[in-house]
Amino acid sequence: MAAILLIEDDPMVRRGLQLALGRHGHEVEAAETGEDGLRRFRSTVPDLVVLDLMLPGVDGLEVCRRIRASSEVPVIILTARGDDFDVVAGLEAGADDYVVKPAQPTVLDARVRAVLRRSVGTPDGVREHRDLRIDTASLAVSLRGEPIALTPTELRLLLTLSRAPGRVFSRQQLLEEVWEHDYLGDSRLVDNCVQRLRAKIEADPASPEYVQTVRGFGYRFGPA
Repeated sequence: MAAILLIEDDPMVRRGLQLALGRHGHEVEAAETGEDGLRRFRSTVPDLVVLDLMLPGVDGLEVCRRIRASSEVPVIILTARGDDFDVVAGLEAGADDYVVKPAQPTVLDARVRAVLRRSVGTPDGVREHRDLRIDTASLAVSLRGEPIALTPTELRLLLTLSRAPGRVFSRQQLLEEVWEHDYLGDSRLVDNCVQRLRAKIEADPASPEYVQTVRGFGYRFGPA
């Protein structure tokens, strides 16, 4: 069971998702505005946030940015149309995944559980690559001795790539392993997460040492 904060302004959608997620075993607190959602986030510290993008006042993108500025709690965004701009903007704001409305409760529950599972690594010791140190038991990452705060999805991506330096992972392989999407998923999830990860661990994200692009194939972790 996860403690979920649902931020959704439509009362029927909000109540329906709150009841449905509750039936799946989650404890759901609901907010109807961005301001109320941020207040509840600070007071309750949920395990995960489900966030509608189209909110009155402080919109969902700004809510996501403010959450991400102070916390690595996973965020799933709800977008009414699956519009390219909405999806990309949400991912760039720091969201971990997205679901297109109308959200089927079983699909949303599956995404919630998958996102939460990403925070669990396989304890197999310490990986050191140049100045980057990854402790897979404590899930701590440091660069030149300084701790690096990663979201669960960024950490899962780094753990997946770094377990086999030099191996090329296709975007679809990463979707299946990191996002647990066993269908032809949206490669923007991978590309945006790579960009965010590079911004945190690379001295020059434009010329990455660790997470390297293999044009036409996917990504690899640079050899140690």
